[in-house]
Amino acid sequence: MTSSATTPPDGLPTYRLLTGPDDASFCRRVSEAIALGYRLYGSPAATFNGENVIVAQALIWPSIQDTCHP
Repeated sequence: MTSSATTPPDGLPTYRLLTGPDDASFCRRVSEAIALGYRLYGSPAATFNGENVIVAQALIWPSIQDTCHP
């Protein structure tokens, strides 16, 4: 479901950086944001904290896409 609203629902910010362990829960969080209407912004990042792989993915709301240049 892609939204044509100029702002995200529920007061969410137009830019979000999701982080966490590289697991199904993280993938669901990213998928849920995409379902709300966010778009991926740039490539994901990954690091190892000595115990787990930690990942990050930036997302933007489509109304700001033209002002962002990854």
